[in-house]
Amino acid sequence: MKLKLVGIFWMLCMACTSSFAQRSIKLNMEEHDAKLYYFGINFGYNQAAYRISHPQNFTTTDTFYDIQSRWGSGFHLGLLGTLRLNSFVDLRLVPTLLFANKPIYMTGANITTETKNRESIYMHLPLQFKFKSDRINNFRFYAIAGGKFDYDLSANAKSRRTDEFIKIKPFDMGAELGFGFDFFFSNFILTPEIKLSQGLMNAHFKDSDLKLSNSIDQMRSRMIIFSIMLQS
Repeated sequence: MKLKLVGIFWMLCMACTSSFAQRSIKLNMEEHDAKLYYFGINFGYNQAAYRISHPQNFTTTDTFYDIQSRWGSGFHLGLLGTLRLNSFVDLRLVPTLLFANKPIYMTGANITTETKNRESIYMHLPLQFKFKSDRINNFRFYAIAGGKFDYDLSANAKSRRTDEFIKIKPFDMGAELGFGFDFFFSNFILTPEIKLSQGLMNAHFKDSDLKLSNSIDQMRSRMIIFSIMLQS
């Protein structure tokens, strides 16, 4: 499913690029590339899941046969600040409120097969380098690479509720890679973008009172994030 979404995103961008290239070569916002900094907004859609690893004794227990994280859908809304470093490199900060859903599928000998949703509300703070191509009329391609800091507002590591099925730590750091396209219009820049976000910290908070927690060693978040950015 996620590969299809990436393919659709790529084809739409290529169609827009071809259309843009065939239009009049009148340059929009010629002065924009001389700006030291500029701002914008971003919004979009994400697919998220956990990468789950198990303790060494997992195969010798009969509590769970299988535990997997499946991809879930979410959305985000945020701001965008860009600092021009030179003609081909920008530094970007993209503070975002991101809603993610990471379903966890489980089955076992004495456990009804079920899928439970683990919903997160992230304060998502990516810091990225934007590597820009030369501008072709009113179009530009770029790639991004950088890191992120996430704070999960819905983390339950310290929860004392008896109905929790898994506990998640609030903090995460990770790496991000992606690409996008800048389309220059008369008064704004439209930027579709896709990026891969991989958490590097273990999000799982061990709680021996939870059966599921005893069958999981580490959980690392991963996301595919589709964004539309409007910049001035």
